[in-house]
Amino acid sequence: MAFEFASAREATSSAASENILSLKAFQAEYDFSLEAICARMLDRHRDTIRTQKPHIAVTKLARIIRTTLMLSNRKGFHSMSLRELAKVSGLSMGALYTYFDSKDTLLMMILGEVSSAVSTALGCPPASLADDPVRRLRWLLETHVYLTETMQPWFLFAYMEAKAFSKEGREKARRSELATEAMIADALADVVRRKQASVPNVELTAALIKPLLQDWYVKRGKYRRRGVTPEQYVEAVAGFVQGAISLRRGA
Repeated sequence: MAFEFASAREATSSAASENILSLKAFQAEYDFSLEAICARMLDRHRDTIRTQKPHIAVTKLARIIRTTLMLSNRKGFHSMSLRELAKVSGLSMGALYTYFDSKDTLLMMILGEVSSAVSTALGCPPASLADDPVRRLRWLLETHVYLTETMQPWFLFAYMEAKAFSKEGREKARRSELATEAMIADALADVVRRKQASVPNVELTAALIKPLLQDWYVKRGKYRRRGVTPEQYVEAVAGFVQGAISLRRGA
């Protein structure tokens, strides 16, 4: 009989303090609001963003990013002109050039924040999971879903625009995706080493799990219409993965 991932509903309060168990808990742990991301973006690009008033700069940068993601979703990033971006965001062309010198620079700024968010949220699992790869795998699945739910426009942008990225942009997106797969593969490999499951091809299995996670933010509307919550999606994906790798009772 297969071992089951611990359900969020069954977790104790002490476990909840160490593991992300819901979207609300994730968002309390990490601030991935548009304003917070733009503040970090401003700090990361201080050498190229020419502004003397950070508090005003964050507000304007948030308008630029919000508008960019909106227009890209409607018509595609490469069909969007900077003049159109200026008009819809309510900023002048001169104001736009205060923050970036070209569309490619703007693109790399956005992709940089997506990659940074993945590293921040998924790169450091709770210490309590170091010797428990089954729970670590569950944590990776739920954290990925909650991160992409919180930053859905950013991740949708990175996914939908990938084919039209510059070589540098495609490479950045590829590295970010492979990094996520590697985290999942590492947990799977640890499960196998501890003889808690049989996974014939760890890397391929991790690669097959990744599209399940992507489906949540790429086809978000489909699940919203069905009334599926992020927590329910986590349970469904975790159950699917559990069956696929045949976790043994006692794992």
